[in-house]
Amino acid sequence: MTSRGRPSVEGILAKMRRDLHHGPLVGVLATAMLLGACGGADPLSAQSQSQNPAGLLDKDRQPFPTTPAAGTGALAGPVLEALASIVPTLRQQRFPTDAVRAIGQSGDGRLLWYLYDLLRLATRDGVPVLVEAFEDLSGAEFAGEPFTAMGDRILAWDLPAPPNYRQLKRDLFLLIEPRWAPFFDDEDSAIDWRLVGWGGVFIDNRPAATAGEVCPRGCIPALDEPAVTDAAGGSWYPDDALVFGVVVNGEARAYPKNIMEVHEMVNDTLGGRRLAIPYCTLCLSAQAYFTDDVDGFAPLLRTSGLLARSNKFMYDITTFSAVDTFTGDAISGPLLDAGVTLNQTTVVTSPWGAWRAAHQDTTIIAEDGGIGRSYPPDPLRGRDEAGPIFPVGDVDPRLGVHEVVLGVLDADGTPVAFPVGSARLALEAGEAVELGGVTLQPDSGGLRAFIDSEEIPAHEAFWFAWSQFQPQTRLWER
Repeated sequence: MTSRGRPSVEGILAKMRRDLHHGPLVGVLATAMLLGACGGADPLSAQSQSQNPAGLLDKDRQPFPTTPAAGTGALAGPVLEALASIVPTLRQQRFPTDAVRAIGQSGDGRLLWYLYDLLRLATRDGVPVLVEAFEDLSGAEFAGEPFTAMGDRILAWDLPAPPNYRQLKRDLFLLIEPRWAPFFDDEDSAIDWRLVGWGGVFIDNRPAATAGEVCPRGCIPALDEPAVTDAAGGSWYPDDALVFGVVVNGEARAYPKNIMEVHEMVNDTLGGRRLAIPYCTLCLSAQAYFTDDVDGFAPLLRTSGLLARSNKFMYDITTFSAVDTFTGDAISGPLLDAGVTLNQTTVVTSPWGAWRAAHQDTTIIAEDGGIGRSYPPDPLRGRDEAGPIFPVGDVDPRLGVHEVVLGVLDADGTPVAFPVGSARLALEAGEAVELGGVTLQPDSGGLRAFIDSEEIPAHEAFWFAWSQFQPQTRLWER
């Protein structure tokens, strides 16, 4: 999740002077915005058909150095003093060089998580200090862009968090976006704060996404109850351009990929059911969750501006509960207390022409989204073609990180993944595609999954994302 386009340094600084309410932090946060906003044109994925050979994108990150030693018990007094000085120093628009060096000399690998978090708030002069401290603490040197190199290593090492880490991270991250406080303040949340990072934009906390309204401070704006047209009215969208197709109670709708790349979240009504459709552009994962069958709640989902291991961090604005975008599990707030897991339905990724031919009564989101705006045909401009723009750590080597898979859970809840390219070729050749009792069938250039002739929820995603959120995945091979 980054802001749209590749803003200049001057543009970022100007925006921060206009929009941020933490005047003293403008200089400190400039680098954070550069790391997030300038990491790519947008953290939206490349075309789902483009795949990389297995291992191609892993070779520069692996093998990772030996995992550093992690401390145990309470932190030493001098380290606590250094940690306590960091946020006050940042508020004074100064980088806490001495404190960072003291952490780097602490010998406690748990604090590598904190050093990596602090990178998002480092001045240009502060970045080399952080890199040196990270190398001192980890005992390993590295080359390359610090944000990715440090992030990949800390994720791969999977070290425990230091004591009081949630509070330490809270104090840092609320310098960026104070409205994240309810997530951090839920002491009983199931959020693994080690894996949460900033995506480069701020929270979408609008109670309703009204026509023409934008997030004044810069967010990824959800689209609520978008205007739709019939298939003929969708002539504006190229036949070979991708849509995310959903069918509920016999009613079909196409969500154009270029519109989803801009909004990344649609709350809609289809077939008499309320749906939330998040699109994690970093993961190439569009999913459809029912939001009208949650006892006692009526979730309305938004994008927070945070990431969880390159996956968008979504939340329900009515309860301020965080929800795992990949699984639908509530992970904080009243929805977690109620044990909520959102039910999914299938999303078919298909060329618009093929979807329209197979679902002649389909509707499609209107060209202006019903809010009077225009959408570029390709908001990404190939931004992800060189691989993930955010750290992903140690990825399951069975496939390349950006190979596209169709993921499902079998009857026993075991995750199963089918490489989309191979599965399509097999089906076109008349071969059966089956694993763990799950059978695939084609639909308008996309894929659906069945168990004993009953359809089960399925969606596509990059392999790095599916395999990390579903680490016990069984992989189909042709």
